[in-house]
Amino acid sequence: MNNNKPLASLSLDLDNLWSYMKTHGDQGWDSFPSYLDIVVPRVLDFLEKRGLKITFFIVGQDAALQKNYAAIRSIADAGHEIGNHSFNHEPWLHLYSEQQIESELSQAEEHIERVTGQKPIGFRGPGYSLSLSVLRILTRRGYQYDASTLPTFLGPLARAYYFMTTKLSFEEKKNRKLLFGQLRDGLRPIRPYRWQIDGLSEGLIEIPVTTMPLFRIPFHVSYILYIYHFSPVLARTYFRLAMMLCKLTQTHPSLLLHPLDFLGGNDIKELSFFPAMNLHSEEKIKLVSDILCIYSDYFTIVPLREHARTLFHGNNMSTVEPKFRSVGNTPANKNMF
Repeated sequence: MNNNKPLASLSLDLDNLWSYMKTHGDQGWDSFPSYLDIVVPRVLDFLEKRGLKITFFIVGQDAALQKNYAAIRSIADAGHEIGNHSFNHEPWLHLYSEQQIESELSQAEEHIERVTGQKPIGFRGPGYSLSLSVLRILTRRGYQYDASTLPTFLGPLARAYYFMTTKLSFEEKKNRKLLFGQLRDGLRPIRPYRWQIDGLSEGLIEIPVTTMPLFRIPFHVSYILYIYHFSPVLARTYFRLAMMLCKLTQTHPSLLLHPLDFLGGNDIKELSFFPAMNLHSEEKIKLVSDILCIYSDYFTIVPLREHARTLFHGNNMSTVEPKFRSVGNTPANKNMF
């Protein structure tokens, strides 16, 4: 790697088969079916061949099940950072009470640390779910960064598409009504910043999942795969444009991967409803490889831990007061911006 290039981070949310089924409303998710034995070795081999170390956000429930120990442990043994992706992987985390959030984070930490030997210092909420209570508890528990925000205006469109493909009841849809965020989330900062929590701005750093500067549209790899389904040329051109705009605006991006970026319809039939699952895994992996080659042309790729460490010692980050919309009976966390 050319260390003269600016830093950019890479992470993977290790959402498992059961968590997709649960969010989709499919029966059988509570037996916790898993594809970790397939996808983890595949991803680790892919990263090793390219000399990359990244951050894996692990779901605590997976770390609690013995059948997943070997796969999850192998991630840490390969030298990758382990982050906390909640225990139950419920994208309505913003509806939880502070006591429920405390339990959610502590349970996940306990099982993740036992299996991997790493205590997480970074968190990403499932479905980009976040609240002031989550931020307060992360700060209290000594986390260095959060990576749960996706500053885009397209969240409601993604949610509408998702609801069209699900078997959810009215009550289940109500719980998920902020899944993927709101239109106003497009006003959130794209660059990393410090949260000003209860008047303090010395602690928690937010590293957003970066969206395209100026346009605020996503370019995480699952989104590129969705475009690829219509036009392979457009998908690669779109990502290169995103990198050019990041470089032009001096935005150091944080790029997101998911397991389904490495799994095709030939691997898993239960998730045929998911975009791009009609593609073969080899075709997907070739595109991911091309995307990361473009990424590394512009930036030095590091885990979020290193990205956060560099930011922590910098002096040019803005501070942002957390403002979230109140939902249902949940008290307001300030008015949503």
